[in-house]
Amino acid sequence: MKLPSIQRSIAQSLALGLLLAAPLLASAQMDGTNGPPKVLVIQREYLKPGKAGSLHEKTESAFVNAMAAAKWPTHYFAMDSLSGPSRSLFFVPYPSFAAWEKDNWDTRKNAALSAALGHASAADGELLSEYDSNALVLREDLSLNMGNLVGKRYMEISQFVLRPGHMKEFEDLAKLYVEGYKKAAPNANWATFQMMYGANTSDVFIVITTLKSLAETDRSMGESKQFADAMGASGMKQLGELTAASVQSSQTNLFEFNPKNSYPPPEWIKAEPDFWKPKASAVKKIEVKTEAKAAQ
Repeated sequence: MKLPSIQRSIAQSLALGLLLAAPLLASAQMDGTNGPPKVLVIQREYLKPGKAGSLHEKTESAFVNAMAAAKWPTHYFAMDSLSGPSRSLFFVPYPSFAAWEKDNWDTRKNAALSAALGHASAADGELLSEYDSNALVLREDLSLNMGNLVGKRYMEISQFVLRPGHMKEFEDLAKLYVEGYKKAAPNANWATFQMMYGANTSDVFIVITTLKSLAETDRSMGESKQFADAMGASGMKQLGELTAASVQSSQTNLFEFNPKNSYPPPEWIKAEPDFWKPKASAVKKIEVKTEAKAAQ
């Protein structure tokens, strides 16, 4: 983490076209019960082979400790990949780009925090093969039933790189999914972000889902069928045509929340203390049980 500086509801439909999903993110100024932030900075750390897990958690703890010691008002949470290259994502939400700028300047002016983050970055960098940072803006018009992160344990993140000059077709495609799922599976939810700054200069959209468990992925398959039945053959054909016209490439990966590498706001800890800040005694008890089982 380098501070300061991102349902699968249509999983099977991707075979025909677009996958939409749902993130439930809270900004530093939000209480955890509101929707996604207007601006989302996503930092990605690609780890060298064998450097994930406890090794990375150790170096990341330095960032968390530095932020906590400074009682820093900007919070973030971390996720680790369960598919694709070994990597960690850090989500830093802001209500505006001006707020992001202020956070950057305030960090630089805080000598103690800057020094602590510098030392943490040097140690953490030894574990990384690559690092990048992207800034995205929320597209509420392409989203459905946005909510919060309470009780969530996984995210599915889909990235869509568009064909140059075909933004309108993609927006029409996404809106068809929104309207279709409102009728076929009204409990489906997703939020869509558009890339504003990042390594890829093409038109890029990120669609994120949050899941309480992977059983929700199984259930989404049934929702995809309900959606396809509601759209009918002509509707699905239209979706396929819009996808072919607008999407150059796409990919979807699964990530798991990592509370140890996160600096969550107090409201999140209050809502789920056993997850975000488990008691030391509880952690020790789990470790003792694991050691005893291994010894048998």
